[in-house]
Amino acid sequence: MEDRVITSNIIEEDIEVEYSLRPQRLKEYIGQEKVKNKLDIFLKAAKMRKEPLDHLLLYGPPGLGKTTLANIVAKEMGGNLKITSGPAIERAGDLAALLTNLNTNDVLFIDEIHRLNRSVEEILYPAMEDFALDIVIGKGASAKSIRLDLPKFTLIGATTRVGLLTAPLRDRFGVLCSMEYYNDDELKEIVLRSSEILGVEIDKEGAFSLGMRSRGTPRIANRLLKRVRDYSMVKGINVIDSNMVEQAAELLEVDREGFDRLDNKILEAIVDNFNGGPVGVETLAYFIGEEVSTIEDVYEPYLIQKGFIVRTPRGRMAAKKAYEHLGRIIPDHIL
Repeated sequence: MEDRVITSNIIEEDIEVEYSLRPQRLKEYIGQEKVKNKLDIFLKAAKMRKEPLDHLLLYGPPGLGKTTLANIVAKEMGGNLKITSGPAIERAGDLAALLTNLNTNDVLFIDEIHRLNRSVEEILYPAMEDFALDIVIGKGASAKSIRLDLPKFTLIGATTRVGLLTAPLRDRFGVLCSMEYYNDDELKEIVLRSSEILGVEIDKEGAFSLGMRSRGTPRIANRLLKRVRDYSMVKGINVIDSNMVEQAAELLEVDREGFDRLDNKILEAIVDNFNGGPVGVETLAYFIGEEVSTIEDVYEPYLIQKGFIVRTPRGRMAAKKAYEHLGRIIPDHIL
C-alpha cells in the first residue's frame, strides 16, 4: 500500500511536531464535548476524594486524540504518563516491570490494548482491582505466590476495535469513552490553533477548507497544514487562504470530501466498471491492485461511514452520494 497523506495512522513526519501541538489541559482540548464533560466531572471528583481517576477506556478510530487525552489526565492528576502498547508487552514480566515503576497518581497508557497477550492480561486484573501484583516464585512443588502492593494508579487503555476486548478486561474499566470524528468547524479551530503554534498564517476560510478535507481527524488536519505551509512557502504566499488550500490539495490529490486518488478509484470502479455493484471485495481488490485486507481495513470504513458505498451480503454497492461525487447520472433504482 502506498503512503497516503490522509492516513489516520501516525507516520514518521507526524512525530516531529505532534507532541508540540497537543493541548496540555482539558480546557484547551477542542472537540469531543461528551468525552470532555464526562472527564471533567470524574477528574474533579477524584481530586476531591484525593484518589486516582478510575481506569479509563478510550475507543474509536486512530488519530482522534486518545494519547492526548491520556497526557491531559496525567497532568490534571499531577502524575506522570507512561506509554506502551499491547504488542510491546510480550511477557508477564514486561508488564510487571511497568507496574512496579509507577508512582501514586501516575497514568499507564496502553495503546492497542485489544492486542494484549492473554497471559499478560490476567496479570492486569488484580492490578486494576486491588492495586496488587501477584508473582509466582520458583517452579513445581516449591513454587510459591507472593503479592506486591502497587501505588494507586490509573490505567488508560486505547483501542480502535473495542469489540475485540475480552469481557473481563472491559468490565474492569470504570469509565468508557467513545471518541467520535470531528466536524468541520472543530477541525477549523484545531487548524487555527496549530497554525499559531507553528507560526503559519492562515485565514478562517483557509482553515475551514483544510479542515473539511481532513476526514474528521485532527492528525490529518495537522499533516495537511504542514503540506500546505510548504506549498505556500515555495509559492511565496504569506497568508494561506482557501484558494491556496485548493491549489495545494489539488497537488496532493485530496478532494473536498477528503478522498484521495485511491478512494476515488474505488468509487469509479464500482460505478463505471461494475454498474454500481454489487461487486465482491476480492474482485474489487484485484481490479484496483490492492490487497483485500487493505480494502476492508483502510479504504472501506471511511467510504461507508460517509455514505458513499454500502456493504451488502452480495458485495459492495455505490450509494447516491458516489454518483453525485463523480458527476454520473444516478440510476433509477438508486433514486
